Amino acid sequence: MAEPSDKKIVETIVDGIRNKKGHRIVTVDLTKLPEAPCSYFVICEGHSSTQVCAIADEVEDYVRKELRVKPFIVDGVENAEWVAMDYGQIIVHVFQREAREFYDIENLWEDGKLKEYPDEM
Repeated sequence: MAEPSDKKIVETIVDGIRNKKGHRIVTVDLTKLPEAPCSYFVICEGHSSTQVCAIADEVEDYVRKELRVKPFIVDGVENAEWVAMDYGQIIVHVFQREAREFYDIENLWEDGKLKEYPDEM
């Protein structure tokens, strides 16, 4: 079985986030930036530590089920203000709103190509 493309993994991550009603989903395509730490960021937020953990768990389970791809490491579930998931060339950031506003990753990497996904009702 061929390895899924980074774009396919990103799409599947977004679907997993939506499964748990993650909000303000943004992908950042960093492939044209030589100084970038990876090819893509996927950023979203949950309303509580419980929802942040649920989103991270769903992303991990859904991507593994759909594509047989697992993260190298997941960090931040202890306090669940910011969970980072490392899929190699893709880093997923699941924030609570306050932490997201503080770190403001989208603006740090605004030279990348940002794609915003509307919240589903």
